Amino acid sequence: MPKKPAKSKYDTIFEKELLPHVGALQTFAYHLTYNQEDADDLVQETYLKAYRFIDKYDEGTNAKAWLFKILKNAYINEYRKRVKQPTKVDYEEITAYHDTDDDRISGYSDLREEIFLHMMGDEVTSAINSLPLDFRTVILLCDIEGFTYEEIASIIDVPIGTVRSRLFRARNLLKEKLTTYAQKMGFTDHRGKNRTLKPGTDSSQKDNSEEE
Repeated sequence: MPKKPAKSKYDTIFEKELLPHVGALQTFAYHLTYNQEDADDLVQETYLKAYRFIDKYDEGTNAKAWLFKILKNAYINEYRKRVKQPTKVDYEEITAYHDTDDDRISGYSDLREEIFLHMMGDEVTSAINSLPLDFRTVILLCDIEGFTYEEIASIIDVPIGTVRSRLFRARNLLKEKLTTYAQKMGFTDHRGKNRTLKPGTDSSQKDNSEEE
């Protein structure tokens, strides 16, 4: 039997370092396009471009960040031209933020612990998807995918300071949206404190019992 041709160095890199990130790319692409078919096409295009330019990739470096940058550029170049432009953000209105050396702004963990754990994934996803594109992107890259500020700055081609300010504003907007939802569903009261509801008891019943 004829021997199978040996895999090239680039084929091996593609399979071992690039393909394992397909799931993360699909999630990111879906949050950008809101359409599963478009997201799949975007991921496919990303991998086609990655394979075409794989000689530009340094083996053993951050393959995930490299792929995300390709996907982001592909989305901007191909898909945003086909759809209505997303909401534009007035960055002059972004408030000052507390600079920190940590890659996670303190206090945001309170949002995850006190509200996220009480919600279903769909509610959090809907809140994230309602953010302006630039804010949604940094939330996804930092808080969902775990990229550092430096990696995000490289992926979206902006200074680190811009990443920090967008992320600060994005987290505040997301917290406002989720806090409002949590109060509506009875997870917290108007003061932001958690409520513990007995099975079969809704928030209105809880309010009535507190007034008695």
